[in-house]
Amino acid sequence: MQKFAVGYEKFCRVIWVMFNINMAFIVHTVMGLILVGFFPSVAATYSTVRTWLLDEDHSWIWRKVWKVFHEAWGEEIAAANGFGWAQFIAGAFLFWDYYVVNNNNLGGRAGIAVSGILLAVNVIYWLFALMSWAVRAHFDEKIIWIIRMSVSMCIARPLSSLLIIMEMILTVWVWVKWPGILVTFGIVVPLFLVIVTIYSFARIPGFNARSRIVTSGEVQSANSAMSD
Repeated sequence: MQKFAVGYEKFCRVIWVMFNINMAFIVHTVMGLILVGFFPSVAATYSTVRTWLLDEDHSWIWRKVWKVFHEAWGEEIAAANGFGWAQFIAGAFLFWDYYVVNNNNLGGRAGIAVSGILLAVNVIYWLFALMSWAVRAHFDEKIIWIIRMSVSMCIARPLSSLLIIMEMILTVWVWVKWPGILVTFGIVVPLFLVIVTIYSFARIPGFNARSRIVTSGEVQSANSAMSD
């Protein structure tokens, strides 16, 4: 019963943090007149969730969530817009290619093959885009380095990549099935899942749940030895 109570408390903390991040996301996006505020809000979401995951105390009050989010948003207004709009334009171009191929008769197996290839390219591209924001939030590096690191993660961390793809599919299904979740939590849910998955499985230096568990275990063992 105690384990259930602890697990339920942790779940409620996650829901509370996601709800507050979504509220901050909406307010700051509107503050930036949507076009200027959206991508800094995306960057601030990644940064806020990263900070929350790395914090020893996960019981954040709403003031702390908003404070961390607002500070990250203010720092990202210029850089996040450049990064985000470049990604959006490239992604829109790839999607348009896929749409054109599927709405024109290219004939037989060749058309099916081209359509399949473009679908795979679109999926891989958006997987890279989702991961790149997490890499960017964790590492203070130049854009080229972030792009290379993100591409490497897509290839070298297949479990993480597969889980993120499955989570995006599941998220869309949940949004269709229960639209209220989309209204309440917005796009924070998929972004939150991406960051947690990377934290749990991608083994990024300094942002790795497994290394923190090992370190915590070593500290507890040392404390026990000293007490003995």
